[in-house]
Amino acid sequence: MAFFSQTSLQGFQALLWKCHMFWPVSRCQQLFAASFSIPNRERINCFSFMTSSNTALPVDPKETDVLPTNKRSEIDCKEGKGWDEKTEEIPEEKSHVSSSVGPAKRWSMSHVQLRHKFRNVEPPEKPLQAEEWNKLREDFRSPEIFDEVMLNSMIRCNSPIEVAKSLLSHMAKRNGDIAYNVLIKYLTLCVQQGQVAEIRDVYDIMKVRFKILESGAYNLLIRGLSNSDQWRMALTVLEEAKKIMVPPRTCYESCIKAASRHQEMNLAFELYQEMLAKDVVPTLDVLQSFFDFSRGMKGAELQKQLFGILLYLRENQIYPHKTFMRSIKLWFESIPGENWRGNLTSIKDSGQCPVCKHQLEDSNLTEEEYSNLSERIIKDVIHGTDTFRKTSPKEFEAFQTFVENRLPFDIVIDGLNVSHVKSRKLQCQNLSDAVNSLAKDNARLLVLGRKHMLTNSSNWKRDIMKEMENKADFFFAENISEDDAFLLYATLRSGKHCRFVTRDFLRDHKACLPDTVTRHLFRKWQRGHQIVFFPSARGKTIHFLPAFRYDCVVQTTGDTWHIPYKDVFEEKYSYQVPRKWLCIQQK
Repeated sequence: MAFFSQTSLQGFQALLWKCHMFWPVSRCQQLFAASFSIPNRERINCFSFMTSSNTALPVDPKETDVLPTNKRSEIDCKEGKGWDEKTEEIPEEKSHVSSSVGPAKRWSMSHVQLRHKFRNVEPPEKPLQAEEWNKLREDFRSPEIFDEVMLNSMIRCNSPIEVAKSLLSHMAKRNGDIAYNVLIKYLTLCVQQGQVAEIRDVYDIMKVRFKILESGAYNLLIRGLSNSDQWRMALTVLEEAKKIMVPPRTCYESCIKAASRHQEMNLAFELYQEMLAKDVVPTLDVLQSFFDFSRGMKGAELQKQLFGILLYLRENQIYPHKTFMRSIKLWFESIPGENWRGNLTSIKDSGQCPVCKHQLEDSNLTEEEYSNLSERIIKDVIHGTDTFRKTSPKEFEAFQTFVENRLPFDIVIDGLNVSHVKSRKLQCQNLSDAVNSLAKDNARLLVLGRKHMLTNSSNWKRDIMKEMENKADFFFAENISEDDAFLLYATLRSGKHCRFVTRDFLRDHKACLPDTVTRHLFRKWQRGHQIVFFPSARGKTIHFLPAFRYDCVVQTTGDTWHIPYKDVFEEKYSYQVPRKWLCIQQK
């Protein structure tokens, strides 16, 4: 049969239901199992849907589950890959069956290795007849995985869809069935090529055969449909997915972009707010798309929503990259009749914007904020249960006594962290360079070290250590201890003026704080007190950038916006704050 031709969908579905109508359930199970080459003794009562995500459940014509829940396959999920990454959209599957079928798991693992071995198999350039596919399969070194290897190669080579159809047609005739993982691979190729009619056909087949799909299938369907003139159908698929799971971020974002492209901004923002309500974190890419697609549009509600995205950046200390920043600038300047103008600038050390002369928010906390934050950090972070998994109460008590007898310090240094700044230099020399640089203005320094630094070793020279101890106070913790809690305690006890030096972001400690307000205060305190350091271009010296007096987050006065940005996209959050700003003012 010509797979997925004009009348093939009905014919293919009829072929599937023929299994249920004319054979007992056990025979149907054998047919499904045959699609995965499961050994004969394991075929009864065992479906193994090898997919990209959670289990897809077969439809039982008697409205009962064919298998009990604990016999269904468990599928590893790997989200976040784009469909344009071809074979990576559907990862190499890991089929997990119940512990009673150990041999099947060992079989699966050996074939994962075999699939990698045949990654460079070239698919045919035109559709083949059944006898031609049989010949290729027979000549293949591992015929039991021929179909899967061939489909992976078709995805990799972006083969013509008719070639894939001819293979699936051959498989349907040979096995009496098309397995779930095969449908997913075919769907991947269809999405890759924008074959909307084929995507819809596969979706119809899957709805007939399976009670629920898994997130990888929903992701492919939504992406394929959202990039077509039938994009509203992607919303229908998203609603179906929401009945059984929190859809992946990519599903939401595909629908948001589709709605935005068609100027359905209210719908796009509804989906965005739904994402946030479900704690699905949006990418910078989709946030940027709101500004791109809203360019030249007017409306108080639209403007409110876009301002809300800027405030989202502020609340989460997110710095847009240069491309995103330009989209924000162009949107402001495109608002009809409002006369916004944007300029790129660097803020003065005083915190004044050279363009609009506006003074940015101070990075210092009020006395009340500082007192509350200090109390919460000492109680919830330093004296919390986490700290004493990394040090002992006795050691920390000794450190507290040490600090209280020497207060206040001007700068607290994470010695081990700084010592690794230049890999080609002795660790003690790196630390010495930092101490010499920071001690120039008669600052009182506290260096947090480890006891192994006191041994005269290749990296820790005793004479260099002695010289440093003349310029700074040192506290040497046990080698197994972690010193973040020591650093926070010494800095906070020294007062609002004290700064600290480390390349750690202290994310875990912020997470220990009990409420959003306190976490925001911690971030603000950190931005204003963490000294950034990095090696020079030639690696001979260490550069230190002082903590800002002004707060480095998105901020507004109503008729001005100041947005810090970075030149390039950074997937992981960095403790380094930007030095470049976009100033937007309404004239």
